[in-house]
Amino acid sequence: MKVAKIISHFNLIEHPEGGYFKETYRSNGEIQSKHLGNEFDGNRNYCTSIYFLLTSDKFSAFHKINQDEIWHFYTGTTLRLHMISPNGAYAAVLIGNDFLNGEVLQFTVPARYYFAAEVLEKNSFSFTGCTVSPGFDFRDFVLPSCKELSKKFPKHKKIIKQLTHD
Repeated sequence: MKVAKIISHFNLIEHPEGGYFKETYRSNGEIQSKHLGNEFDGNRNYCTSIYFLLTSDKFSAFHKINQDEIWHFYTGTTLRLHMISPNGAYAAVLIGNDFLNGEVLQFTVPARYYFAAEVLEKNSFSFTGCTVSPGFDFRDFVLPSCKELSKKFPKHKKIIKQLTHD
C-alpha cells in the first residue's frame, strides 16, 4: 500500500504532533465539566476516535493529553510508542501484528503521560487508530519543546531530543 493512497482514501490531514489523522467518531453525549477533574476546561464528549498514519521519515513528537488514549494497530509495520510518566518513569511498547514476538495490537497510554511514536522500519508506515475517553479536545493537548521537556525529565534528554520538533 502506498502512503499517498491511504492519505487520499481516508482524507487524512497533517497532525501538529507529526503524522496524519482524521477524526472518525465523536459521541453525541457529553460529560459535564463539573464531573471532570480540574485539568479539564469545559465539557467533553464521552469518546472520540481517529485514524492515525505515521511514516518512517516523520515521528509523533512527545505530547500529552488529560485522558487515556487507546492505540489500535491496523496495517503497516511496527510502531514504537515511548512514554514518560508524570513521575518520570520511561517505558516503551511495540505496537504491531507480530504478537508472538512481543508486539501488541492494542495499547492504552495512561492519562497525563508524555508519549511519542516512531515507525521502526525504513521506508515504511504504520496505520493505526486512537480512541480517547473522555473525548479529545485540543484544549487538553500539550506539545512541549525539547527544552521544556528535558528540563522536566533530564535523565531522558536523549530520547526527548530525538522525538521533539524543536
